[in-house]
Amino acid sequence: MGKNRRPTTRRHHWLARGFWWLLGVLVGLPALAILALRWIPPTTSAFMLGWHLEHSLHRPAVRAKLYYRWVPWEQISPFAPLAVIAAEDQKFPDHWGFDFTAIGAALDHNQRGGRLRGASTISQQVAKNLFLWSGRSFIRKGLEAYLTLLIETLWPKQRILEVYLNVVEFGDGVYGVGAAAEQFFATTPARLSPTEAARLAAVLPNPKVLSAAHPSAYVWQRVRWISGQMNQLGGTAYLKKL
Repeated sequence: MGKNRRPTTRRHHWLARGFWWLLGVLVGLPALAILALRWIPPTTSAFMLGWHLEHSLHRPAVRAKLYYRWVPWEQISPFAPLAVIAAEDQKFPDHWGFDFTAIGAALDHNQRGGRLRGASTISQQVAKNLFLWSGRSFIRKGLEAYLTLLIETLWPKQRILEVYLNVVEFGDGVYGVGAAAEQFFATTPARLSPTEAARLAAVLPNPKVLSAAHPSAYVWQRVRWISGQMNQLGGTAYLKKL
């Protein structure tokens, strides 16, 4: 009996070792990548790769160009980070990646049959844009939560906001504040005015439909609201909380 059980025990031992090794790789590799990106500018993102894939598979006849240029924090107008905080995540300096009040409000709104509303923080959007794909599956949300915790743990708030401003899509194929400033306003990101920054932030819910270059009445309405929120937050002095 003992001789028969020994190979089985050995097999279970190797299976257990393989499982823990695989788990360590799956957990450790994202942490190492995120730690490296604390200092290294990302050359691309999952969403940018998805844009290329969509054009090559579904719109091969359309000659479209993706615009992306990394811009360090020091070369970005302070109105740009203030505008995206005012528009997207006013609790950004204080939370650890999740705004549970906003999540509860969104769940209640959605359960009452309203138009689906998200409650993603800037940190969650960085995780999604850099590493994941669009969608509402539980698997993607679970991965997003894990990556968000890593980002909040390994990066300072200013770095999170710096990466967000550089990888978020501001128009079809226009990624980051550097490309957006040049394409939409013929200026540099350092010279963005408060209104231009608010126009960029105003299109973030749907940058493929909403235009910062040619704002609709709805976008102008959002611009006015965002500008008011920027003032209520205390202007660019608010960024000292980061």
